[in-house]
Amino acid sequence: MPETPSTTRAPEPRGTAGAVRQVRPRTEGWQQAKDETGRPLLQFASPKRGKPPVHLADLTAEQRVEKAKELGLPGFRAKQLEKHYFEHYTSDAARMTDLPKDGRDELVAGLLPTLLTEVRRLQTDDGNTIKFLWKLHDGALVESVLMRYPGRITLCVSSQAGCGMNCPFCATGQAGLTRNMSAAEIVEQIVRANALIRAGELGEAEHADERVTNIVFMGMGEPLANYARVMHAVRVMTDKQHGLGMSARGITISTVGLAPAIRKLTDEGIPVTFALSLHAPDDELRDEMIPVNSRWKVDEVLDAARGYYEKTGRRVSIEYALIRDMNDHPWRAVMLAEKLNARGRGWVHVNPIPLNPTPGSVWDASTKAAQNEFVRILNDAGIPTTIRDTRGKEIDGACGQLVATEEDERAAANA
Repeated sequence: MPETPSTTRAPEPRGTAGAVRQVRPRTEGWQQAKDETGRPLLQFASPKRGKPPVHLADLTAEQRVEKAKELGLPGFRAKQLEKHYFEHYTSDAARMTDLPKDGRDELVAGLLPTLLTEVRRLQTDDGNTIKFLWKLHDGALVESVLMRYPGRITLCVSSQAGCGMNCPFCATGQAGLTRNMSAAEIVEQIVRANALIRAGELGEAEHADERVTNIVFMGMGEPLANYARVMHAVRVMTDKQHGLGMSARGITISTVGLAPAIRKLTDEGIPVTFALSLHAPDDELRDEMIPVNSRWKVDEVLDAARGYYEKTGRRVSIEYALIRDMNDHPWRAVMLAEKLNARGRGWVHVNPIPLNPTPGSVWDASTKAAQNEFVRILNDAGIPTTIRDTRGKEIDGACGQLVATEEDERAAANA
């Protein structure tokens, strides 16, 4: 859309009273990987590593039956395994007394191999937020965060070990992409969380049959860069006969803006909530904050997001990390409002997120005054805007804080 003088760009800082200060994104304490042209390196392909063992959750219902037969047991045993795994949240053969003792261990080992080893668990003082550090079969480390809210329980899941999007303000991308996670490794995070909830280990229970009600793909990784496995995992989550039976509307898939994959998601016919991590409405700043913007610019990504709404009727969430003097200027709120309203009304909701700085960060969250002004401008423009309630900052479990540290790696070596 054409720019107006009020939305072009912030004045350059001049060191005079009243000048608008513009902080530029840069890495802190680590070197951003660059390609031969000097641009931040983007990793879309997963590095080749040993594949995790094939698991029940990697297979379709028909494939599970065939696998049971390959192991020398009747196909209906696969349905029994599904019940133990997706309803009782167990992979322990000793608890599956409805299976014949003869061949039980082989069947369970063949269809429910160990995928995640818990390395560490950090819990907030009130007990309502838990961050897990998991070790995968090849030693790769990932994290997930479980959060209790009134009336719902949310799990923030990882979809990749590391991340290849190389955003300078996000801790997860510092080490690059280790590998894609399998569909079953994604689902296993939910099953393990449900087992913990059932054991009464997440704060004070509201009722006896509690389980994870909401999933957000906002842990480690760019979900749409691991598209096929993420979508298989979502199908398992929502399958009421052969999976976890969750509501698709309670599942949020977030992306930094892979426009072709957004369009592909639009055609899936699964009414998940779609969230776009935008963080800047102008290409000049977003190119630096979100390196993938060099491929798909703000307007193309917003067009794809609008297309998702048109096809599914599901309102899109715009995630916007408010960083002091970097992207929280009032003129950027005006530009964001204009770009969103140019694509219609009622299709979008904005979630500003106060930045969660990593240890030693020189960046900080916006001031309350700047945050409130940003929200006011959007709301006055008719765009529903709500500050996101982030959990787990004291255990480094909030948005942008998930990263495997050297201490984590030492703990994993002994797990």
